[in-house]
Amino acid sequence: MIDIGVNLAHDSFDADRDAVLKRAAEAGVTQMVITGSSEDSTRKAIELARSAPGILFATAGVHPHHAADLTTDTLPAIQELAREPEVVAAGECGLDYFRDLSPRPLQRRAFEWQLEIAAATGKPVFLHQRDAHDDFIAILRAHRVTRGVAHCFTGTEKERDAYLELGLHIGITGWINDERRGLHLREVVKGIPADRLMIESDAPYLLPRDIRPRPATRRNEPAWLPYVARAIAHARDETPEAVAAASTAAARSLFGLPGA
Repeated sequence: MIDIGVNLAHDSFDADRDAVLKRAAEAGVTQMVITGSSEDSTRKAIELARSAPGILFATAGVHPHHAADLTTDTLPAIQELAREPEVVAAGECGLDYFRDLSPRPLQRRAFEWQLEIAAATGKPVFLHQRDAHDDFIAILRAHRVTRGVAHCFTGTEKERDAYLELGLHIGITGWINDERRGLHLREVVKGIPADRLMIESDAPYLLPRDIRPRPATRRNEPAWLPYVARAIAHARDETPEAVAAASTAAARSLFGLPGA
């Protein structure tokens, strides 16, 4: 399996990152894309990717929560980082009107800048959207985006279809394992073509709620990715092996990843 979205630079992994990677490998997660969500986390993601060539890769970008930090002064650094060979996608970028941690006009500006970076580097985009679908899809269409992944998708069938129409891939996390808020995803994933479906942990967030016995902490990690694959497989009436194989092939194709 390939974990296409893990926040491995997060400080919750500082004490045992090597052990986390070992457990991931033992669980069958052979490669990972580390999410860059700010200039600092992007630099850390690239550094981690360099420590394990062919196993770890990075994205370079600024999450909408941090959009206010992306200015004409700081933009060149992100542009430069996005060109590093370890970077396989621009982002995490997009819009988040749920928390509004950055003003919406600045979110839209940062999003468009990063779509321009993706176009200039020829790399796909790693996308985030929450409660902002109309503006999000309008900006994607205006920039004619066709290569990217809607990361941590939790939306509706209508949103799914809009992204698929653009040519995007869709990333599914442990949200689908959550019986409180993820039940609708078990219907939504049925309509995602196998070659557009990807699996991701989004660790340390979104620990699958159906892990038994339950882990001692709420910190998620890539080793739990098989639970996401199983939940998707159950919803689609497929085997976990088929879901894992299709997701791996899709990730290799979109991000240009080598064989494990």
